Amino acid sequence: MSRVATTKGQLLRLGFSDAEGSLERLGEVGAAADELLPLLARTADPDHAVAGLVRLLEALPEGPGEAEELLERLLADEGTASRLLAVLGASEALSDHLVRHPDQWRELDDDTLECSRPAAYAVREAMLRAVGADPGEPAPVAEGDDAALVDVLRVEYRRVLLRLAARDLAHGVGVDDVAAELSDLAAATLEAGLAIARQRLGEKADLARLAVVAMGKCGAHELNYVSDVDVIFVYEPADGADDHAANRAASQLAAHLMRICSEPTGEGEIWPVDANLRPEGKSGPLVRTLASHQGYYEKWAKTWEFQALLKARPVAGDAELGREYVDMVAPMVWSAAERDGFVEDTQAMRRRVLDHIPSKEAERQLKLGAGGLRDVEFAVQLLQMVHGRADETIRAPTTLSALADLTRGGYIGREDGEQLHDAYAFLRTLEHRMQLHRLRRTHVIPDDPDALRRLGRSMGHLKNAVDGLHKELEHHRREVRRLHQKLFYRPLLAAVAQLPGDQARLSADAARDRLAALGYADPRAALRHLEALTSGVTRSANIQRTLLPVLLEWFADGPDPDAGLFGFRRISEALGETPWYLTTLRDEGQVAQRLARVLSTSRYATSLLEREPQGVRMLGQSLAPLDAESLTAEMRAAAARRDDAEKAVRAVRAVRRRELFRIASGDLLGLTDVEDVGAGLSRLTDATLEVTLEVVGESVRRSKGLEQAPTRMAMVAMGRYGGFELSYGSDADVLFVHEPVGGADGHEAATYAQAVANELRRLLALPGSDPALLVDADLRPEGKQGALVRTLDSYAAYYEKWSVVWEAQALLRADAVVGDLDLRRRFEDLIDPLRYPEGGLGDDDVIEVRRIKARVDQERLPRGADRKTHLKLGRGGLADIEWTVQLLQLRYAGQVPGLRTSRTLPALAAAEEAGLLASEDASLLAQAWRRVSRTRNAVTLVRGTPSDQLPSDLRERAAVAAILGYPEGTSEQMVDDHLRMTRLAHAVVERVFWE
Repeated sequence: MSRVATTKGQLLRLGFSDAEGSLERLGEVGAAADELLPLLARTADPDHAVAGLVRLLEALPEGPGEAEELLERLLADEGTASRLLAVLGASEALSDHLVRHPDQWRELDDDTLECSRPAAYAVREAMLRAVGADPGEPAPVAEGDDAALVDVLRVEYRRVLLRLAARDLAHGVGVDDVAAELSDLAAATLEAGLAIARQRLGEKADLARLAVVAMGKCGAHELNYVSDVDVIFVYEPADGADDHAANRAASQLAAHLMRICSEPTGEGEIWPVDANLRPEGKSGPLVRTLASHQGYYEKWAKTWEFQALLKARPVAGDAELGREYVDMVAPMVWSAAERDGFVEDTQAMRRRVLDHIPSKEAERQLKLGAGGLRDVEFAVQLLQMVHGRADETIRAPTTLSALADLTRGGYIGREDGEQLHDAYAFLRTLEHRMQLHRLRRTHVIPDDPDALRRLGRSMGHLKNAVDGLHKELEHHRREVRRLHQKLFYRPLLAAVAQLPGDQARLSADAARDRLAALGYADPRAALRHLEALTSGVTRSANIQRTLLPVLLEWFADGPDPDAGLFGFRRISEALGETPWYLTTLRDEGQVAQRLARVLSTSRYATSLLEREPQGVRMLGQSLAPLDAESLTAEMRAAAARRDDAEKAVRAVRAVRRRELFRIASGDLLGLTDVEDVGAGLSRLTDATLEVTLEVVGESVRRSKGLEQAPTRMAMVAMGRYGGFELSYGSDADVLFVHEPVGGADGHEAATYAQAVANELRRLLALPGSDPALLVDADLRPEGKQGALVRTLDSYAAYYEKWSVVWEAQALLRADAVVGDLDLRRRFEDLIDPLRYPEGGLGDDDVIEVRRIKARVDQERLPRGADRKTHLKLGRGGLADIEWTVQLLQLRYAGQVPGLRTSRTLPALAAAEEAGLLASEDASLLAQAWRRVSRTRNAVTLVRGTPSDQLPSDLRERAAVAAILGYPEGTSEQMVDDHLRMTRLAHAVVERVFWE
């Protein structure tokens, strides 16, 4: 092909993007360009490759034949051409380096690059000689001008890096070999940097033996192209040296070494040396003796520090001392799983896998994103930590080597191990290609189309580069996500059941260790549950073996994995061979995941589900609370099919039980707002009482031989029930009111109403498989001493003559919701002037309300309760906020119609709109009320019984935090946020209620 024959169209077909510019630059290359075109077309970015070649030719010395020699070698040796052009097309940074040091193109004119990796000792010797040090000396010292040596170190580092990158890009070197070679180069660079540091320090350097121990990826022999190099410094005083002087010398050597490698010069920087993995981190001394390290690790170190030490490897300085350090920590690394707190620390390690990633980067994060590098590394390290105690063959620090060992040892199935190897190798190669471009540390896949095209081509997708890269990336990430749970959980079943196919086989002890590491507090019991669920050859056992690996992970994600697994076993046993149960869980992933969340978080919901296993189906439906009309109709239909009042009410209670599970599940899963929970529970109570009142009325009439009721009856919701703010453990506070029909005997009417009220309360409180509904009438006139049921006229007479301010306050929450509609309306008309006084409250009544509140604060708090964390009576708790709102209602509802409501939040909004509360105060009280109400609900959901106190039990507290949406391990943050919010709310209460 002649130069004239090469067209823009041909360049575009060969993979060039800037055909016009590249055509011009090819002309500058001359006749050699024709033969180089096929090689240019295989580079990551042909345009950059030809531009880099032109820049290199221009940078060569102007002496005779320099440019010609380069072009001749490129034409004569395809290997040399492939290596040079591959580097120029993939790495701007190395192209710039070649332009600064054009003679280094000859480094790539070396046939040995195709087939041999330089030995670590050879790289070390070359690096030391470059800075004028003798590699044969026990403590080599550099010679020369300090600034020049620092530059020479950088140039030599880039020279070796250039050779490695060329091998990587042109000859398909395995990613594990590339990472190992980068690690050897880093070790040699640290050694040469230490030689320069010794020259800086002079004779003082001889006062201490200093070893540099690599950690992280460098220690594991799997370094990236661009990465911090994690190290720990250990020293010992030289023979006869003063301890203090030796410490100072070692500290200075370490500090100089860090600066030599990381400070920018005219030749750039190499990489930061990070010593933050040392004992006490940044707060600890930079260097320690061997004994000091040992004392720290034996007494203070956490599990994650031993996890880090799994990678420790001596790389520079005093080799003997470095080996002593590694030998000293090794037994502690492999016994870390036996330490107190191992499970908690392991779970914290798992959270670090899921560190917060900005949402705009989540899908592009190669390292921390789902299905990314950290997922694989976590999986391998955790399996090593759990099983490496007893099996020394799986202790390799390198991820791919450890993965191969785990597969050989049977901890991972062979096919799974191969797939995970391929995925990790791909992800690490992609990471290398991203970093090579500008030699910058990055783990975020670019979103620029040109950068994606270059990246795709560098990964072998020469045609359809972007689509090809996306498809391959998604395939591997999907495999990593799938295998992540399979690696941990499916082999557990092999300890209790024979699984088909190539599955990892764990001994019972190994399975227990793994369950403990994943958060199960009683792994022996967990294994018993697994055995019970998976034993046998039935269809159900087969489906369970398919389901349980996923469910075990979801249980482990919850606050109480043991409860989750035990609850699942009980429900599975209750449903037995029910055909839809296991197939629903298998085929509808949302149902199974929701079930796992419910069972591992809430005793309350689990108890409901155990009594009504059919509720599992509900988890695939809408979990929004039903309206009162639908509930009433269903309960009426259920009751109508029973001819006995007790059975009819049990049918009503069964519907209530199911709906309690619906509301609780929606709450647990974050689908139902706290206002809607309170309203839903209140509507459910409305329907329950409405239908029960009808059933009991008919039963009492039948028992008394009455054709019709002698009196009309209604029930008035009070307290949190009247405020549409019920919680799961709340009683139904009510008033019973009746009015005899025309011509009825008053005594007969009262007797009938009394019988209906008592029977209603009895039937709803009966023990049984359904949660009892306690109907509490203690807020009636004269309390427990007064009549259970009164006529409307009796209420009117009492309130006119005897009512006091606290009863008016209680009536603020009155909502006549059950029974005769006209009677309900007239009862509310009766009490409105009392609770919404036209002229507001007098000063004496305001003082009385405050006096009662002070007495409640003083006397009602249970003995031993912590006022700071008591949800109802604590500072800034529900009582504080609700009394404040109710005092505003009593004082101003006569003039402000918006305040005439039984609900707290609408009343707060009306007070703000009327100018009775500053906007910021109203907002703060509303936030606090919502938070405390939700926390109170969460406590009941977790414990299964009502409580007004934040739990002190750590597992219960973690479960409450999880329901409130806090990430795992942040329950203390939940408590801190609660204290902050209630403290602010209490300050508003102090100002509004008491002043």
